[in-house]
Amino acid sequence: MNPSHPAATQLADCTASELLDLYRARRASPLEATRAVLARIDSLNPKLNAFCLVAHETALQQARDSEARWLRAEPKGPLDGVPVSIKDLILTRGWPTLRGSLTVDAKQPWEVDAPATARLRQAGAVLLGKTTTPEFGCKGETNSPRSGITRNPWDLSKTPGGSSGGTAAAVAAGLGPLSVGTDGAGSVRIPAAFCGNVGLKPSFGRVPAYPLSPFGSVAHLGPHTMSVRDAALMLDVLKQPDPRDWTSLPPDASDSLAGLDDGIRGWKIAYSPTLGYATNVDPEVAAAVHAAVQQLQTLGAHVEQIDPGFDDPLDITTGLWFLGSWTVWNTLTPEQQAVVDPDFRAQAQLGSTQSALDIQQLNARRGVLGAHMRQFMQRFDLLVTPTVAVPAFEARPAGHSPMNPRAMLGWTPFSYPFNLTQQPACTIPCGLTRAGLPIGLQFVGPMLGDARVLRAARAWECVRPIPRPPRFD
Repeated sequence: MNPSHPAATQLADCTASELLDLYRARRASPLEATRAVLARIDSLNPKLNAFCLVAHETALQQARDSEARWLRAEPKGPLDGVPVSIKDLILTRGWPTLRGSLTVDAKQPWEVDAPATARLRQAGAVLLGKTTTPEFGCKGETNSPRSGITRNPWDLSKTPGGSSGGTAAAVAAGLGPLSVGTDGAGSVRIPAAFCGNVGLKPSFGRVPAYPLSPFGSVAHLGPHTMSVRDAALMLDVLKQPDPRDWTSLPPDASDSLAGLDDGIRGWKIAYSPTLGYATNVDPEVAAAVHAAVQQLQTLGAHVEQIDPGFDDPLDITTGLWFLGSWTVWNTLTPEQQAVVDPDFRAQAQLGSTQSALDIQQLNARRGVLGAHMRQFMQRFDLLVTPTVAVPAFEARPAGHSPMNPRAMLGWTPFSYPFNLTQQPACTIPCGLTRAGLPIGLQFVGPMLGDARVLRAARAWECVRPIPRPPRFD
């Protein structure tokens, strides 16, 4: 690195878009950026526990290959040389995908890339390693029998949320500017809100998946980033089609960066501070979101405070979720069942009590909710809510509390409805609590309105840039 280059520590704090600009200008190289990020991982991951696998030599070789392409002015794709991590629920060729579980044999062959991993490779990304998850992604905290407890970079005593907690903690702390997570009831947005990231849950089917989640058609894949531009850039890579996912949407050739900076003047926004049923929103969260909505009005949006008009669908979400846990449980041997997370075991037991009629009735109610929201969104460009009702709470071990629907998701009433309806939703930081913890603002769009939620998030980012957590090394 010559004196005109950014310092290595600064490279670890660059967004993907900033790194790409530096590569084009030959002011930094993918190898320098990857070394900076790996050094940050080596320094901070022992405290955060955000990565369960770091592939130093593989990442450095990919960075060298990328550097050679940039020197020839022949980048391989839109993320060439950008360090990226993968949540450890997502198949990655050559690395074990352990799913936070002692039941998975790490020594089996690992020869398949999931669609998201394949698209990132094709785009030239430098794959750093795998980020931690609770067992099978089963909850909104990140602790597991396999990996232990993952912690929040804003306060190491707090949880980063889950189930993409390792992903969110890594991105916030500068352990790579991009990471891909999954979201079945809030698992991208909860940790993004707790860790101060941009987290996008795209429309269901926009990002192909393989294998499909045992938790069914609530499960989305999406980007974690520290800028909205990076989220749009990453979405365009991840959304490329894959025939292994029969539920995926038709190919979409649109450019998510086009119109990203056009603002929200004239948009009609529905603002619902409680969705009509969330009675325990933390006062600091409520105040920060209310102030953010007032700022959206100064940007030219027409805001109407209105609830969408549905009852809390917590029992629909958890009923279907517990069925998924019961399904996975029945793939395990008795020896494997003996070593699972007690929270997952409790979910499976709850799932075992449901009849076929119970599940049919839950799906019927889900259909009514989805139809209701399709109609509601015809009147508005966006719906705005808090992302999570509370700031990050204490990092706790698996099995710390009895498992029931309220304990599992009652503190995140704004996330799971939009998995049921399959709408796109994005979270972006909108302030800090007095204790210095991030607060998330959620934009929910109409089905297929992914570019719309990103454009709104970008408008907000322009008036409130995303802060980094204080360094703790």
